Amino acid sequence: MKAAAFIYHAAPTLAATCAALADRTDNAKVMGGGQSLGPMLNLRLTRPDAVYDLSKLAELRTVSVEQDRVRIGAAVTHAQIEDGEFPALRGTMLQSVAHGIAYRAIRNRGTIGGSLAHADPAADWVVALTAVGAELELASKGGTRRVPMTQFMLGAYTTALTEGEVIAAVHVPRHNDDVRWGYHKLCRKTGEFAEASCAAYFDSSARFARIVLGALDGAPAVLHGLASGIAAHGPAALTPQAILAAVTQATPGKDAIDRKLYCTAATRCIEQLFN
Repeated sequence: MKAAAFIYHAAPTLAATCAALADRTDNAKVMGGGQSLGPMLNLRLTRPDAVYDLSKLAELRTVSVEQDRVRIGAAVTHAQIEDGEFPALRGTMLQSVAHGIAYRAIRNRGTIGGSLAHADPAADWVVALTAVGAELELASKGGTRRVPMTQFMLGAYTTALTEGEVIAAVHVPRHNDDVRWGYHKLCRKTGEFAEASCAAYFDSSARFARIVLGALDGAPAVLHGLASGIAAHGPAALTPQAILAAVTQATPGKDAIDRKLYCTAATRCIEQLFN
């Protein structure tokens, strides 16, 4: 199938796009790299009257360091992060995670902001960025606001974005020598959607520890108790019983087979912290 007819707009600036979106009364969609929206258009799962393409906006394709945070423009591609194009992201958890997203052809065009806006529960960025304590910069005609990742994804394909609002940037903590992290996902084959995933991020200098379970039915689940236990007691807290208890609490309604997958993903992820 092919997409139903729509009006294509190559966004001139972010401000102009936000103003145009605010003034529209019909159905309009915003597109990043088009790796999620494109197939949906062709399958006619969505039929917008207009599509605003943000992928070419230079202001959304930069990465800058701001005090203790790194600001990543929403139109930065997975491949740019994977390839270490930006010095502030080299050797970080984000570079490693980007390398495992789908296939290289997808990473060449897919954007970090587009992935987050799509909010697929099995996506890598929604899990990893929740773990690192990222904040999203959301822009609209009225200005910008910051939303923590823990409050952004409300459910499967559902976010805190309001009408006429778009993701402008992602703010993540600066990488330092005190940071330890892990990420693991289970897929039927390389490049496919994850059946279970887990991200862990520990920054001893900032006294920040978080373990996040992904590929659930909705938003990622933060395993607060397990993170606190491992932060306090190290590898000794990484017991099968503790992981099963944390996973069981985060996955109500899942059967024993599913929980085994999540426990495996969590165990392999957390073990990376101590290697």
